[in-house]
Amino acid sequence: MDSANPSVTKEPQYQELLERQKQKGLARFGLMSSQVYFDDPKRVAFVLARYKFASKLLEGKQNVLEVGCADAFGTPLVAKAVDNLTALDFDPVFIEDATDRTDPELGIEFLVHDILKAPLAHRKFDAAYAIDVFEHIEPAVEDTFLDNIIQSLNTHGVLILGIPSLESQEYASPQSKAGHVNCKSGADFKRTLQRKFENVFLFSMNDEVVHTGFSKMAHYLFVVCATPKVTSK
Repeated sequence: MDSANPSVTKEPQYQELLERQKQKGLARFGLMSSQVYFDDPKRVAFVLARYKFASKLLEGKQNVLEVGCADAFGTPLVAKAVDNLTALDFDPVFIEDATDRTDPELGIEFLVHDILKAPLAHRKFDAAYAIDVFEHIEPAVEDTFLDNIIQSLNTHGVLILGIPSLESQEYASPQSKAGHVNCKSGADFKRTLQRKFENVFLFSMNDEVVHTGFSKMAHYLFVVCATPKVTSK
């Protein structure tokens, strides 16, 4: 800032930053993302890269559903790429936090909803995604989780799921291990989704890089699923 005028930046092109701050304030981390930033800042980049991958694949979709948004730290990346985004979580604490912080101009619809109890019935979606959610779903109810998402999709809907690999759990934090009850190896993850979708594509991920390399050496896995099978109820 100009020492003679602390409200004026030394370089004029940055004056817009102060104007934006006056208009909208400063962006804030959420409950979960703040802890990540304090404890292990590099993980912020990993999380954003996962959302970026989903956003690029879903770019141009009209109606998209995020299942398990938590504090919705990465959700704006997808919101910027699609026409309409609905983000749900079963925990009202996270939805309240996300609603309070997120720029309303993004037009994200936040809902408290437990997808294990029922599909989202008020409309059909072109695509859905769940990042760092499936590993928290007990194996005994994973079919319910998937079927209720599928019932929220249209006939040719797309589903993107991202999870830590089973192999990565040796190195996971105690907090992560406490919640991760359903991590899978790549081949098993793909087979699980092939029971529900006509087309399933498996990707590996290490740090911020998504690739098609050997899944057992991947820290993170994505499946991209297209066209639900008509037998899924």
